[in-house]
Amino acid sequence: MDGIGLLHDGFHRATQGVHEAVGGLDVDGLVWRPDAEANPIGWLVWHLSRIQDAQVAEITGREQLWTTADWATRFGLPAGAMDDGFGHTSDEVAALLPESADALLAYHDAVAAAVARDLDTLDADTLDRVIDERYDPPVTVAVRLVSVLDDALEHVGQAAYVRGLWDRLD
Repeated sequence: MDGIGLLHDGFHRATQGVHEAVGGLDVDGLVWRPDAEANPIGWLVWHLSRIQDAQVAEITGREQLWTTADWATRFGLPAGAMDDGFGHTSDEVAALLPESADALLAYHDAVAAAVARDLDTLDADTLDRVIDERYDPPVTVAVRLVSVLDDALEHVGQAAYVRGLWDRLD
């Protein structure tokens, strides 16, 4: 398996984890926080989806899916908001209100499909292209994609943990 194949597999695994964490939840489950500073499942999945959308769109030059539909208002944000959750305060985390698990999964699945298509446009030379020279060593497309995947898998694990706590409340 080549690098593109490994990335496909990793992003697919993240999507499987998203579905396991979100499937069957109502809005109360999506926004429940184990304590006032914890991130809820809805925010975690929204954030990992936004990061994938924004970062991979930048790499490939496509428009972010977030801007192609009225996604912001479906998550309780002002129309046109470009927020991705990076650096959110506890109050900002609490303000994100997905309208439903279906809406959350619809956005995530649209992003996952776009990322898969985007990966298919890449080759080994593209993966080696430097996209950020502010670091030593400079960041390549491959390094950025692994970083985005790592972030997604970390947040999927967090969402799975919160889901386990939520399921035990009954």
